[in-house]
Amino acid sequence: MDNHQGKKIGFTCAYTPLPLLHAAGYVPFRVLPMGDVPDRAGQLLHDNLCPHVKRVLDRAMDEDLPTLHGMVFMNSCDTMRRLADAWQSVRTGDRVILLDLPSTVDKNAVRFFAGELERLAGTLADWSGHQVDEDPIRSAVDLYNDLAGLLDALSDRMRAGKLSGGSVRMQQLFNMAATHPVADTLARLKEILSEPAPVEPDLSHVPVHLFGNVLPNPEVFSLLESCGARVVDDDFCTGSRQFSILDIGEKGQIFTFLSESILKRPPCARTFSPEHPGKIADDILHRAESCGAKGVIGHTMKFCDPYLARLPIIRETLRKAALPLLLLEGDCTLRSMEQQRTRIEAFVEMLK
Repeated sequence: MDNHQGKKIGFTCAYTPLPLLHAAGYVPFRVLPMGDVPDRAGQLLHDNLCPHVKRVLDRAMDEDLPTLHGMVFMNSCDTMRRLADAWQSVRTGDRVILLDLPSTVDKNAVRFFAGELERLAGTLADWSGHQVDEDPIRSAVDLYNDLAGLLDALSDRMRAGKLSGGSVRMQQLFNMAATHPVADTLARLKEILSEPAPVEPDLSHVPVHLFGNVLPNPEVFSLLESCGARVVDDDFCTGSRQFSILDIGEKGQIFTFLSESILKRPPCARTFSPEHPGKIADDILHRAESCGAKGVIGHTMKFCDPYLARLPIIRETLRKAALPLLLLEGDCTLRSMEQQRTRIEAFVEMLK
């Protein structure tokens, strides 16, 4: 075994091309904004910046991370770019690469991002000492497509009230998929799918759809359930949005196919369609209606400009569809959600 294989490469964004990291022999490890580390990021970053980024930097500053062979950052927003800069200041010995991420999905964007993916493959080859060729990339894509398919199957089971542990367990599995070797996660998901479903589905709580940027803490989902809500679907980059089927076509042009598949996955607020600026609102409405939700809860990070800019059209679209909406704002701590308990309980009671 090559000495780089099995080592972890850190990442922070759902648009990160995980199959490339796996094809290079690394284990992708998402640095989630969780843990009890002290707030220290304010020494480098302004107070009015995304708590997600600051919490990730807190973990880096407190050495609350496994040994990382490198970090892959996506230039998805200004604060993520600032995180890449700050990371190199507090962990001067880390290998770091920052990939530019288009905000649209037209032909020029696909072509540009394909070049960025090829640049990443070259950088990973330099780090590992081995070329990242098409065949291992395709094999890695197959593995991650299997992973996405199993997660989708478990989400369907959760939606039907037939997954023991419900949304709390589902989030734990999303976190596992983002931080553990893909083979280990695949084996665990297959075990869970083989478990007998509950004889009586748990449908006692009010079904709700969640959307936003990051919400990785399973305890938050436990809090929502304690308020009488049953999460039947989510649209978070730490949830369902980080794993989707990638279509890489026939042999050749692997980076172009991979680029288009990644850019066309369910988008976050920083990605938009110039021809249809309100698409994010329509997508949220469609998902909420498709999963049978009686209401929608939006949870976004403080100071997240992409979501703040799009919340008005989301609110208006759901209002026209007569689908109740509750908007919450957080800072990646359970404490901030606990402070919203009364509002959540009142919202759920209204939906009954």
